[in-house]
Amino acid sequence: MLGVIGVGAIGAAIVSGLSEGSEPPEILLSPRSAGVVAKLAATYPNVRVADSNQAVVDRSSVVLLCVRPVDARSVMSELKFKDHHLISVMAGIPIRVLREIAAPVQHIARAIPLPSVAVGRGITPLFPPTEPARGLFDRIGSVIEVADETTFDHFSAATATIAAHFLYLNQISQWLAAHGIAQSQARHYVSAMFAEVAATLHGQDAHFEALMREHATPGGINELFCQVVSDEGVWTAVDTGLDRVRQTLTDRQRDL
Repeated sequence: MLGVIGVGAIGAAIVSGLSEGSEPPEILLSPRSAGVVAKLAATYPNVRVADSNQAVVDRSSVVLLCVRPVDARSVMSELKFKDHHLISVMAGIPIRVLREIAAPVQHIARAIPLPSVAVGRGITPLFPPTEPARGLFDRIGSVIEVADETTFDHFSAATATIAAHFLYLNQISQWLAAHGIAQSQARHYVSAMFAEVAATLHGQDAHFEALMREHATPGGINELFCQVVSDEGVWTAVDTGLDRVRQTLTDRQRDL
């Protein structure tokens, strides 16, 4: 039995991905987020909702911890674990802290699943890459086996760029709207343009610089735009932002 504590967006995506596959596992959900868990249980016959978090722990051999990092200590302090396998998707909480708040559990893995696990196309960094964590995420995509926790936290920092990606798309659509194009039409056009570009990356070992050169005809407008944003220091700002995120994660871990 797989137990899930904390069924937010990522927890629900994992449950959906596992349940859509062949021979889905039995899954027991914690009762919070009542609307979300009720919908999952109504949709998938392999999914049930427990009366409490402790009931999830008591009836599961593998526990997937998806609560907000800020709530980790308060939630875990109320639970009694035994020889469970724990998989944490909570950003920024290292193995040493997980061992403390989930004692006496020894089998612990950290994972960074993306929303695409819901449709079986996730690519999930995993540390340490042990069973049953590897088998779980292999069912809903593929796994990056990470050798050490420092490297794992660099993958975690990279996920901080997702919101900025949407802000970038919003900036383009707002520019179109400012030049007289209806906002709905601008958003639709930008969404379609980048959705098709993103779709071409599925299943590829993408070489981004090569793809850039394919789209940036010498003397063309794509090349011009790349040059302007480079001159304006955008790429340096990306590096600076990632460095700052990584340092913030390090500082937070030190304070745990």
